Amino acid sequence: MRQESLRFRKSSRSGGQSNCVEVAQTLRHVRDSKNPAGPLLTGVDVAALVTVVRTPPNG
Repeated sequence: MRQESLRFRKSSRSGGQSNCVEVAQTLRHVRDSKNPAGPLLTGVDVAALVTVVRTPPNG
């Protein structure tokens, strides 16, 4: 899928900062918000990523 055809969004909790990742509506594509024309991380399981990020380090 071409990046131009994807719609990306970042968390509303980012407060307008550009140091976040953005997730495509497919939930399988992620990119760096500082470099939106840069490479995509594809095939990402966003649900699993969120679970890992929310899990405490010793949890």
